[in-house]
Amino acid sequence: MTAFRDLHHGDTPLLLPNAWDHASAAALAAQGFAAIGTTSLGVAAASGLPDGSAALREPTERLARRLGAEPFLLSVDAGDGFGPDPDEVAALAVRLAGAGAVGINLEDALAPARLHAAKIAAVKAAVPDLFVNARTDTYWLGDGGHAETCRRLDAYQRAGADGVFVPGLGDPARIAELVRGLDVPLNLLWSPLGPGVDRLGDLGVRRVSLGSLLYRRALGAAAETAADIRAGRPPRGAAPTYAQVEALGARAPGG
Repeated sequence: MTAFRDLHHGDTPLLLPNAWDHASAAALAAQGFAAIGTTSLGVAAASGLPDGSAALREPTERLARRLGAEPFLLSVDAGDGFGPDPDEVAALAVRLAGAGAVGINLEDALAPARLHAAKIAAVKAAVPDLFVNARTDTYWLGDGGHAETCRRLDAYQRAGADGVFVPGLGDPARIAELVRGLDVPLNLLWSPLGPGVDRLGDLGVRRVSLGSLLYRRALGAAAETAADIRAGRPPRGAAPTYAQVEALGARAPGG
């Protein structure tokens, strides 16, 4: 788990791509990504569930068991922990760590900061070495108020979070201001409308996540390919061969 922590303190930000099944994770690992996260939206949609549902706990754990033994560092997107009870969230974290995860992403969904802080503290007490990336949704679901964002991030730091995540934040001045007030690495969500990875690094960001982007692009490419063939056009873009995809699953552990 130290190796994953160290990736947040390198010369450049950790670019964390997010997978939704074994094949997508294996394909990303083949591209040389040493650490891979999961995407709750991708796992939920692939399972026919709404993102954030308590029912997502089981497919999330199942995927962690499949990926935890692979030769890359795994961080699991666990939503809000799939429930309000800090002890139950901590028990989930114990199981994820036992499956091989080195990190967990926990979002507040704008629930009371004290509740989210309690979840973070419970996880750190149960699994001290697990990297807890504490997400606040002040920009994602709220109006991005700076004072509220800082209040929440401070509470999560004090509860033991190893990093903090503010998806939806893209203003360079505000990013730099947040970094100056933090004692832990700042994680942002990459956006085509925001600064690039290098610029984010210059601003002090230490981790850049891709979230559900890869899953959504994969869905878009599938629909576009089918529509092109129906219209008599050759499909655009590259596709791995049957044998290449089969090879991605050759070492898949049971779970």
